[in-house]
Amino acid sequence: MKTSHLFLIFCVYASSWGQLEHPKASPFARIVQHIGLSSIIIEYSRPAVKGRVIFGEGSAGIPGLVPYNRIWRVGANESTKITFDTDVTVIGNPISKGTYALYAFLSKEEWQIVFHKNTTHWGDGRTAYDPSEDALRVTVIPSKVLTFQENFMISFDEITHDTAAMNWQWAHTKITVPIAVDTKGVMDKQIQERLENAPTPQTYYEIARYYQEQGIKTSQALEYVNKALAIGGETYYFYRIKSLLQAELELYTAAVLSAAKSMEIAKTLGKDEFVRMNQRKIRVWEKIEKSKRE
Repeated sequence: MKTSHLFLIFCVYASSWGQLEHPKASPFARIVQHIGLSSIIIEYSRPAVKGRVIFGEGSAGIPGLVPYNRIWRVGANESTKITFDTDVTVIGNPISKGTYALYAFLSKEEWQIVFHKNTTHWGDGRTAYDPSEDALRVTVIPSKVLTFQENFMISFDEITHDTAAMNWQWAHTKITVPIAVDTKGVMDKQIQERLENAPTPQTYYEIARYYQEQGIKTSQALEYVNKALAIGGETYYFYRIKSLLQAELELYTAAVLSAAKSMEIAKTLGKDEFVRMNQRKIRVWEKIEKSKRE
């Protein structure tokens, strides 16, 4: 075998031997959070405190891991990415669906949170970062919390059909960024389309259930669930929603009768959870009716 071939084999062997896969100091995380009919995906790496000063500088003037008045990648390694699959608003400011790099500029009093259109930078981009490529910049006020968070964490809380709070926490510092989606607008359009295209009993039930969960259009929702019962026959979940709607309209005697019907059907199908839920509601509504008569 020629010397050049031996050298090539040695180089390949040495290269493969040197490629050691090791655990990352700041492990990667991916969050998928659904809000109503929208989804938010966040991909980031989670550095640890490891006894270090994190933000600004310590009492002894020791520089923190994330200095004030300088861009931060919101995590470690690659830039943190956030993806919206629909248009949203962030603290009341509209931002289009798409993927953005998340950056932050910190001071002691406030943080500037940046949704950046250029997602190709490694880390924070440093000198390559261009403010003209920002899609949105919002201001939040950091707070000190008692709970200690070792690894930087992004999470969602206070989730409804229309809103959620995006929280960042590291060590004893936390920020909250309110995000809202137009679930109502999407639902209104979808409901209109379904009603115009041969609605089924399930269609009427789902519309009624949505209105009941949202606490809106209660009388109209009751009409829809009655249509579902008339066309589709009696089911425990049709009667369950009917009872809740009747209670919202303060028709408690009728609500008790609907709940009893739901419970009766649920028992025959072994749906113990619905039996218990109906029992609880019946007790509540019967007490209300009794107090009204006294």
